[in-house]
Amino acid sequence: MESVPSEDLEQTRHSPVSAVPRVAQLPGTESAGSGAMGPTGRPLPHFPDPVPLTNHGPARIIAMCNQKGGVGKTTTTINLGAALAELGRKVLVIDFDPQGALSVGLGVNAQELDTTIYNLLVERGHEIHDVIQQTRTPNLDLVPANIDLSAAEVQLVGEVAREQILARVLRPVVDEYDVVLIDCQPSLGLLTVNALTAAHGVVIPLECEFFAMRGVALLIDTIDKITDRLNPRLQVDGILATMYDSRTLHSREVVRSVVDHFGEQVFHTVISRTVKFPDATLAAEPITSYSSEHSGANAYRQLARELIARGGAA
Repeated sequence: MESVPSEDLEQTRHSPVSAVPRVAQLPGTESAGSGAMGPTGRPLPHFPDPVPLTNHGPARIIAMCNQKGGVGKTTTTINLGAALAELGRKVLVIDFDPQGALSVGLGVNAQELDTTIYNLLVERGHEIHDVIQQTRTPNLDLVPANIDLSAAEVQLVGEVAREQILARVLRPVVDEYDVVLIDCQPSLGLLTVNALTAAHGVVIPLECEFFAMRGVALLIDTIDKITDRLNPRLQVDGILATMYDSRTLHSREVVRSVVDHFGEQVFHTVISRTVKFPDATLAAEPITSYSSEHSGANAYRQLARELIARGGAA
């Protein structure tokens, strides 16, 4: 059972019995609504439901990137993708990590597949439409990966324009989707450079832990170099605080420090630590369908609306 923050317990003790039931809020913002102070130390804006789309494409490509592992890249790719799909967006997620966690998290056993993203990168004659897998979530498709992808980095070293191979692979489907999310591996190697070269924007999931902050400056420097040398359109769509725990001073201080350093680049939405995320992964589905009313599901829905409002998605 998840523990209840002490401030919530205190509020419950002093609330009258006849009080109106509290509307579910974002994790970490239990007492905050639109216009109130959020966990990032800024007033929470109102992010309305976006206007429905009349047609699809061209897609905005977003790389989910952080060279530190375990910060929530795959969880965010799955659940942000599902939340965007709920809003009527047609979404393609790319598993670009040899560990294949994104594929597993969406119920696809990539080990049994003959062709994956690896084959699209290193072999001629494959068509991306033949590799795309439909998931159980409507409007959410997947390009899977498995351990074979770990060999791609070595095999691509001698290729001409090796940083632009993923962009070439994605070109045939860009007009068919509204958003393409790339789940990058935890490194700044050639695969990640490919993802950043193909992307229009970057979302940086950042664990609310002091050591997780140390690598962000290096990542921003890498993004700046790629923008200067390979992909002038690339921009940082936002830094997303993940694994937030409002009960700990450490989490709150890390978020404040990130906002002090990066200002409005930090999303207002924060993602709290909860056992529901690994539970949903075990069930091989997004939290938006596994536990639709949970605050974690609502947080990713809020993130999807915020990303669209910021112009990071259609």
